[in-house]
Amino acid sequence: MLGLAPKEVWSRRRAHIVAFERMLVDEGMTLVKVFLNVSKDEQRERLQTRVDDPEKRWKFRHDDLKVRERFDEYLDAYDEVIAETSTHHAPWYVVPADRNWVKAAAVATLLVEALERIDPKLPDSEPGIEGLRVE
Repeated sequence: MLGLAPKEVWSRRRAHIVAFERMLVDEGMTLVKVFLNVSKDEQRERLQTRVDDPEKRWKFRHDDLKVRERFDEYLDAYDEVIAETSTHHAPWYVVPADRNWVKAAAVATLLVEALERIDPKLPDSEPGIEGLRVE
């Protein structure tokens, strides 16, 4: 898979991820998994901005160009991993990220929906605190 790790390593990871997330959910955790999907054109613009803007140049590495050459391969790998690790208990949300306001609105909506589902409450206070004077 793109030469990042041997097949015997990455082929097990998907099952490990699903099992780990299942355990987290079983123990009361809420997972919100978001893949921020940036198009190839937008990636090119962002990389060029990093090259052109001295204040953003620190974000750029020559290896970014090597990764960019394999954009479609990486996208295929992401699709495969997302498909294999998106479950009922821990689904993936693929969010378009070319425009920051769209990305922010989508992620905020996902988080608000998750918070509404879990309906968090403050814990009960210790009995006898009401009316207590601290001197």
